[in-house]
Amino acid sequence: MWLPEGASTLAPEVDSLFYFVTWASAILFVGVIGAMVYLAIRYRRRSTTEVPAPVEPSKFIEISWIVIPTILVLIVFNWGFKLFMKQGIAPPESYEIRATASSWKWDFEYPDGTVSTGELHVPANRPVRMVMSSTDVLHSFFVPVFRVKQDVLPNRYSYVWFEATKQGEFDVYCTEYCGTGHSAMLATVIVESQSDLDAWLETAGVDEDTPLPEYGAQLYEQQMCVQCHSLDGTPQIGPTFQGLFGSTEELTDGSTVEVDDNYLRESILEPAARVAAGYQPVMPAYGSLNERQVSALIEFIKEQSP
Repeated sequence: MWLPEGASTLAPEVDSLFYFVTWASAILFVGVIGAMVYLAIRYRRRSTTEVPAPVEPSKFIEISWIVIPTILVLIVFNWGFKLFMKQGIAPPESYEIRATASSWKWDFEYPDGTVSTGELHVPANRPVRMVMSSTDVLHSFFVPVFRVKQDVLPNRYSYVWFEATKQGEFDVYCTEYCGTGHSAMLATVIVESQSDLDAWLETAGVDEDTPLPEYGAQLYEQQMCVQCHSLDGTPQIGPTFQGLFGSTEELTDGSTVEVDDNYLRESILEPAARVAAGYQPVMPAYGSLNERQVSALIEFIKEQSP
């Protein structure tokens, strides 16, 4: 009723603790409010001359309201600490994937060197350990259906693990405000069989016959270029792609440059080298892209300048 579907081995334990705390709190809330209402009515002052008789405190009640909350707190602490330790220690046979967060996208690197952006492919019914870091500011990796959330920090690694129990596609969110594109810093976990994952890794999920401009359009969405570069001439965090190729751009140092293949390539791989005037050097370097991906993006940008 309160939580999304659970799709990991950790989810039932997290849900059980959540519902225990929820229902215990609800029962205590009703009890306290009920007692307050009863006492307010039962011992209300009925006349201005009434002098209430002294009430002898009940030792039983005093002991109860100390002992019962203490027991509940100890139960929740013990339960939560055991679950916290279980979430923090991945099984030794875990499949390890590296996640790199940057403004505003997720990159995932697999053991064979394959890199995907915006899509995390994991095997079903096998523990997966995420080794995560950030290239810029604080981010946070959160998959609601797995009940896992972990901050991702610059200049250090953080870890989280899960074992997916259902095949399908599930949402990944960044849950630490990281700038103007924070709300769009999304990714998808694709849970599939081990054989399907192996088949995907063989081609990195890309059909080699896909034309470069079409592949570039896919990358435009996957690499989150859409968050900073419009296709309709609207200025955003970065220059629009409409009419960009072949134009002459003024740079922040006062010089100008013709937007050709080499400039686009440099801007993708080393975006801070020559920044267009009026924009901040906030674009992350896309060094994880292979040669075909860089070429595909360039061809896609060219198509926006007929």
